[in-house]
Formats: sequence, structure tokens, C-alpha cells
Amino acid sequence: MAKITGLGGIFIKSRDPQALGRWYRDHLGFPYKEGEGACFLWKDDPQADEAMTVFNVFAQDTKYFNPSTSSFMLNFRVDDMDGLLTKLASEGVQIDPKREDASYGRFAWIYDPDGNKIELWQPL
Repeated sequence: MAKITGLGGIFIKSRDPQALGRWYRDHLGFPYKEGEGACFLWKDDPQADEAMTVFNVFAQDTKYFNPSTSSFMLNFRVDDMDGLLTKLASEGVQIDPKREDASYGRFAWIYDPDGNKIELWQPL
């Protein structure tokens, strides 16, 4: 049966894609390269070849997202929620005071300079 096998990429619009890409690199540690985006390599199956998830930033006026005009929230896995939030606070990143603990992990939220809400998830 034909099916989706995973997330191929995350693409967002920005008035200043280069600056926003640098923000993700500088504050969240993305391996971002201007003009290329950031690739995160992973393996779903130890027997399989490498796969990747891509992050990239597009110009505000891109037609790539048409006809949709909806916005969305990004979700990123983290390995040390408290340590990352402490680091981001010291760098002046806007942090939502809300926290949530669930049976499958811990959650917190931050905002990038374009006002995009980002969910941080530390799996248990």
C-alpha cells in the first residue's frame, strides 16, 4: 500500500529569510547555511540508508505555499529542556511562561523574531 514514510521538510515564509535562518542557527543550533537551509540526518531503521528532515526559510512572497495562507507551529525535539530554556533566556529569546508535562514528554514554547510560535518537546 502506498503511504507517507516520514517528514520531508519544514518550510516557512519570512520578510527577511537570511536573518531568520541565522536566528535559528545562532539560538537553536541549526546547521543552517544561507541558500541551502539546514539538513538533519536520521535513521528510522538501523538497516536502512540515511534519511533527512530539512528546515529552510522562504521569502515572504513565495508562491510555493499557495493556495494556503494558514500559519503553523513548529515542534522541535530537545535533549535538555531546562538547560535550553536557561540559555535562550540569557540570549533574550521570548519564552512563553506556560509549561506542560505529559506522559510522553515535557513541553515549552518560544517565539522567533517573526513571531512564529515554536513548541519544544523533551521526550521522556
